Amino acid sequence: MAEAVSPEELQAFILDRIDAIVSECEEKNRPLELDPARNNLFELFVKAEAAGLTGDEAVPDLSADGLCGVLSERWGLKAAAQQSGDGQPALTREHMARMRSLWGVMRMWMEWTYAWRRWSEFHQKS
Repeated sequence: MAEAVSPEELQAFILDRIDAIVSECEEKNRPLELDPARNNLFELFVKAEAAGLTGDEAVPDLSADGLCGVLSERWGLKAAAQQSGDGQPALTREHMARMRSLWGVMRMWMEWTYAWRRWSEFHQKS
């Protein structure tokens, strides 16, 4: 992604990569929180942060909440949760596994956001 891309193209790239990383970890039964997945996700976070897409007013929104909304829709979790809440059958095992993966991505993303925003507080020259 060396050439200039629009924020929407960058968002699509990042979401597609997150999707691929999560799918690979699920297929290989590996935790997202360990390298190489964690490192790859962090690099995507850095790209989103550098492009200004993780802030409260970012458009497109690649904050943890933004990821949750887009990925839950993409993975069918939003519809499954709504159906489950409407008295339909409980979430499937596959949906529950994907929800755990989504939470893992969001948790790391939130932690990185917090640390990134507070970096200067702890690294000022005296």
